[in-house]
Amino acid sequence: MRIVIAEDSVLLRDGLVELLTLRGHEVVAAVGDADALTAAVAEHAPDVSVVDVRMPPTHTDEGLRAAVALRRADPSRPILLFSQYVETSHAADLLAGRPDGVGYLLKDRVADVGDFVAALTRVAAGETVLDPEVVTQLFGRRSDALTTLTSREREVLDLMAQGRSNSGIATALSLSLGSVEKHVTNVFAKLGLPPSQGDHRRVLAVLRYLRL
Repeated sequence: MRIVIAEDSVLLRDGLVELLTLRGHEVVAAVGDADALTAAVAEHAPDVSVVDVRMPPTHTDEGLRAAVALRRADPSRPILLFSQYVETSHAADLLAGRPDGVGYLLKDRVADVGDFVAALTRVAAGETVLDPEVVTQLFGRRSDALTTLTSREREVLDLMAQGRSNSGIATALSLSLGSVEKHVTNVFAKLGLPPSQGDHRRVLAVLRYLRL
């Protein structure tokens, strides 16, 4: 993959460059602020960008706002937010348009480099990958939606939001594949998502649940 990294911490930025390079990927640019991110993406058209949420000059939400702007300019542009913080309102903005090719991981919850690289690969391939804590905080904003699903269906949807396949959900919840497929079908039905060749129902289910 060809990757742009936007991270204001020099140590973390250099560390990401090193670990991704060692795994055979090409970091075409590593920058420290949102303006440089925008310029790097325009120049290199990377396969995916890794973006910190809080960047100079105010260290509030510059990175996230830049990511939203980049996706609005080109909704097919894959972006993985990699942050210590969950910014729910802007996460909703990022997901509300075309959510495929979007990820949001929390730095202190990534315990394995392989998991991070796998998530980055999935985002580059057009999948949606959300940290469970991001999902939880977004769900919390819309507690009324929780009443439409059983606790097991909520667990299944939570794992769907993380980009898990049905087999992956079955393993995580110690269920049979058939049981997971039944729960997924129930989720689609309760959220009013009939079969469609044109839409990714797994992503739409997450967005409908969050009411973005």
